[in-house]
Amino acid sequence: MSSESSKKRKPKVIRSDGAPAEGKRNRSDTEQEGKYYSEEAEVDLRDPGRDYELYKYTCQELQRLMAEIQDLKSRGGKDVAIEIEERRIQSCVHFMTLKKLNRLAHIRLKKGRDQTHEAKQKVDAYHLQLQNLLYEVMHLQKEITKCLEFKSKHEEIDLVSLEEFYKEAPPDISKAEVTMGDPHQQTLARLDWELEQRKRLAEKYRECLSNKEKILKEIEVKKEYLSSLQPRLNSIMQASLPVQEYLFMPFDQAHKQYETARHLPPPLYVLFVQATAYGQACDKTLSVSIEGSVDEAKALFKPPDDSQDDESDSDAEEEQTTKRRRPTLGVQLDDKRKEMLKRHPLSVMLDLKCKDDSVLHLTFYYLMNLNIMTVKAKVTTATELITPISAGDLLSPDSVLSCLYPGDHGKKTPNPANQYQFDKVGILTLSDYVLELGHPYLWVQKLGGLHFPKEQPQQTVIADHSLSASHMETTMKLLKTRVQSRLALHKQFASLEHGIVPVTSDCQYLFPAKVVSRLVKWVTIAHEDYMELHFTKDIVDAGLAGDTNLYYMALIERGTAKLQAAVVLNPGYSSIPPVFQLCLNWKGEKTNSNDDNIRAMEGEVNVCYKELCGPWPSHQLLTNQLQRLCVLLDVYLETESHDDSVEGPKEFPQEKMCLRLFRGPSRMKPFKYNHPQGFFSHR
Repeated sequence: MSSESSKKRKPKVIRSDGAPAEGKRNRSDTEQEGKYYSEEAEVDLRDPGRDYELYKYTCQELQRLMAEIQDLKSRGGKDVAIEIEERRIQSCVHFMTLKKLNRLAHIRLKKGRDQTHEAKQKVDAYHLQLQNLLYEVMHLQKEITKCLEFKSKHEEIDLVSLEEFYKEAPPDISKAEVTMGDPHQQTLARLDWELEQRKRLAEKYRECLSNKEKILKEIEVKKEYLSSLQPRLNSIMQASLPVQEYLFMPFDQAHKQYETARHLPPPLYVLFVQATAYGQACDKTLSVSIEGSVDEAKALFKPPDDSQDDESDSDAEEEQTTKRRRPTLGVQLDDKRKEMLKRHPLSVMLDLKCKDDSVLHLTFYYLMNLNIMTVKAKVTTATELITPISAGDLLSPDSVLSCLYPGDHGKKTPNPANQYQFDKVGILTLSDYVLELGHPYLWVQKLGGLHFPKEQPQQTVIADHSLSASHMETTMKLLKTRVQSRLALHKQFASLEHGIVPVTSDCQYLFPAKVVSRLVKWVTIAHEDYMELHFTKDIVDAGLAGDTNLYYMALIERGTAKLQAAVVLNPGYSSIPPVFQLCLNWKGEKTNSNDDNIRAMEGEVNVCYKELCGPWPSHQLLTNQLQRLCVLLDVYLETESHDDSVEGPKEFPQEKMCLRLFRGPSRMKPFKYNHPQGFFSHR
């Protein structure tokens, strides 16, 4: 082994020592040539194909040399080391060749990448230029379209026809020889003729104004004459009063009414006097009259005592009417009830006219034994109304005046003493007789000057004029407002039952231009049915679902989503807003208990109702709330995240513009509509 290693090292020593001067010379020459030699320049001169062939040839030679070295090592021998050294030197040369080919390949790769990058930059520059050109083309096309669609102001002017123009226009304006063949000159000539005609009309207008001023002056002179005539006529009428009294000429209806009013009971008399005074002073359309039999009223010189206190009356009747069967206990109680609930023969009629020629007829009665007043109401309109199914209770005499003042439902007697009277004749409650007798509302008692203090009951209640006068104006205004509100609801319900939500032009700005969700059902529901709904429990627990309210169910649909809205309509609508409870059937059932966004939708219509009131007196509040629900359903469905596992397009594409789709950990949706920007945002 030592001999072989010495043999291997010997050629190295010989090669290094053979020509030292030549080695120095070669190194200096190489440094001199390195200043000018460059492999990058050589890459351009060499053929890649030949380099590839050289690569394959070199690899084959390396394989061959390695195989020979392996074979020589396996055979062994004295001269093997020299041969192995020679083949090793040849292999090193081939390795140097491979390294050079590798460097050349990397240089070629770098140049290829650089060329590709330069070409890509050129392509990008060309693409940018193309986009600029396309944008310029589009801009020019828009400008061309604007020019083609340009409308001049003269197009809005309704010019005379061509036949009339050439027939009436003078030749110096019409210029038929020029304008017949040139549409532009023809239009200019027609505009000149229009200007000439308008100048003439303006002159006529000034003449008419001067004539109008003259006529107005003549009218003023005649008015002065008539105004001076009025005092003379008044003096003549005053002088004729003794003659009218002497001849007993009953031509004055008011005189008759006041004569009849002398026989009214005190509460009805107070009502008659105060209502007449209010009509003369504040409301000329208020008509007051007295109905009933005056003879029967005269026969009642004084209110009869309670018939149930003296049971001897029945015995006296039995003695006078012999051979008559003795009445049973039930018949006696019925007779006592009728006597207890007996009304005065005279009643006061109030006809309250509203703006739309509708009239509220009020008939006031006085129950003599109970010492209370009742009223019956009836609404008539100028045109016959088609009553929708859901509007059956709106104008009903039993409910049209219910809760005119909060809590005044008119089903209980306001006189505490009546309950003791009812116990004697077996009457449980007055509500069983209100359809026949009328409703004893508290405001009816106050209009008659009656007041029944609960803390310190009085034995006798006296009608007070000041009490009636203090409540007359407020009550009349409330009555008018109630009738107008019910008539407005009556018309709105007719549209709602046909799936149309009427929105007036004054309220169009409250909603976006496009609302996809639609009302498909509007029906009335009973109070018991409302109480049984599972999603109205909050309203029921809060005590907002009284039996005097009106209840309705609305169904709003969009696609597969169905929104149920249970509506509580207070009799005091629209001063008291309706209350909505929602239940959405889409991907399960969603209510305010399991979905915060449903609670937010309820807040939009229940809490933020003042935004939807519209112009006074806010009769459009209910329809605006329903329209807002349609908009809220659109926002709810359009902002719902799409399930990526479901193939196909989104069921409800987003059409509403929203600043943010969600906010907060509960991912609340933007339900507030901002006008006139037209976008939705969070509150």
